Amino acid sequence: MKKDGGTINMGRLIKYLFYLAILVALCLVGYSFFGDLSAPSVNHTETIELETQ
Repeated sequence: MKKDGGTINMGRLIKYLFYLAILVALCLVGYSFFGDLSAPSVNHTETIELETQ
C-alpha cells in the first residue's frame, strides 16, 4: 500500500491489530479477576423412601 495519500500502510495496520489484541487480553484477564464468574449455590433436597422388610 502507498504511504502517501489517505491509505494506511501495512505496518501501521498490524501495529493497531496488535494493540487491539493486547487490550482484549487485558480486558479478559481483568474480567476473570474482578467479574463474578462463580455459579450461584442452591441447596437441593429430595426425600428418598427406602423399602424395608
